[in-house]
Amino acid sequence: MKSPAFILLLIWSCAVCPKGSCEGRPLDLVFVVDSSRSVRPEDYERVKTFIKDLLLFLNVAHNETRVGLVQFGSVVQNEFFLNSYFEKQLMLRAVERMEHLASGTMTGLALQFTREETFSVARGARPGHMQLPRVAVVVTDGRPQDSVEGEADRARRAGIEIFAVGVGRVDLVTLQAISSEPYAEHVHLVDTFSQIETLVSVFHSKLCAASDPCASGIHECEHECVNTDHSFMCRCRKGFTLAPDGKACLDCKRGSVDLMFVISGSRHVGITGFELLKRFVSRTVSALPAGSRVGLLQYSSKVRSEFTLGQYSSASELQRAVAAVRYMGRGSVISAALQYLIQNSFRNSSRTAQRITVVFTDGHSQDNVLTWASKVKADGIALYAVGVGETAEEELKFIVSEPQQKHAYYAEDFSQMEQIADRLKTQVHSCDGTAACVSVMVSQQYILYPRLKLYSYTSPFIYLLI
Repeated sequence: MKSPAFILLLIWSCAVCPKGSCEGRPLDLVFVVDSSRSVRPEDYERVKTFIKDLLLFLNVAHNETRVGLVQFGSVVQNEFFLNSYFEKQLMLRAVERMEHLASGTMTGLALQFTREETFSVARGARPGHMQLPRVAVVVTDGRPQDSVEGEADRARRAGIEIFAVGVGRVDLVTLQAISSEPYAEHVHLVDTFSQIETLVSVFHSKLCAASDPCASGIHECEHECVNTDHSFMCRCRKGFTLAPDGKACLDCKRGSVDLMFVISGSRHVGITGFELLKRFVSRTVSALPAGSRVGLLQYSSKVRSEFTLGQYSSASELQRAVAAVRYMGRGSVISAALQYLIQNSFRNSSRTAQRITVVFTDGHSQDNVLTWASKVKADGIALYAVGVGETAEEELKFIVSEPQQKHAYYAEDFSQMEQIADRLKTQVHSCDGTAACVSVMVSQQYILYPRLKLYSYTSPFIYLLI
């Protein structure tokens, strides 16, 4: 039999169910709740109350906000997916029925499940082209018993905005590893579970933010902000082009390009594939504007600098240097190449130059690329990746800069590399009629090239800004 308090809660929630008090745009929202043995039963009930209070002000419906709930201990237990309930009363009852797991703290496992299962389209997440926010609220009181950094990074790269709520003596570094940036907006600490209710109003303002991001001032566009359906885009004034971060604007007349190619010389590529890679680089080089500087690294079991930025000044010299590169034909250690890149290749790069790296991978790397790829991007280097072969697709997500749809593309095999290069070359154009900065645009038209899969993950176009 339900308690009188819960019955009153249901009655009150039904009164606000039709419209709620949330004026923001619809969300796909998932609660990820620590249900470990260190959470006392009375504190577990406070967390349930916190979730129910947040549900009360949300506009829950099929075409409005969808909500999912996961709790974790030594295992991950789904309570309901994003497409389980579209009525607030049913969600409140499901939260009330939750039972304490009282086991370990496998936070990383919970983040993996949330990314792979809970936010999948099959489980009710809206597809990427709808551009609806995907938000996860992680509530925890302790230190995880597994690694969270990699899984949290994968979730963020999948487009999930993560808020971390820590209760008690939670390691702040761990909370920051879980959450999105900036940490000041995404990490929230309270001393005890009895204080978690103080965060209800905080999350009300965050989850019900204005649906006009340009007016809100959160867009960080350097020149102009343009509202789109449930999102926004940055736009630059005439004579400027949008930087790889999608926010800054680069002066076309004064800008220059420092471009590093990082190519795989692993045994999986093969001599024929490697020669096609070289032709790709050579053809792309011929399309660059005057004044661009190009360097080339080859990686296998070790890293070899084939030529450095500025070593050759003309396209013909660069093409001869590319032709002279010899195939290494051994292992595949991308992280060492990225480490070398950030420590050596851009040391003499101009402050005003656009720093760009294009990495080629066949998906057979023998190390974890995440750490050094993150450091390259944190240093302000735009990181693009071309994946070839079935195993390369997943690896691209961990290499490229955000947004992924503008920085990653993929082909089934090396036989299509020359066609991709030709497409890049023919699509080169100046942003203001000069040759100072250009955009290389590849259209997602599968019918152009038989057997070629050339795509970005959610966008019909891939832009390589150089």
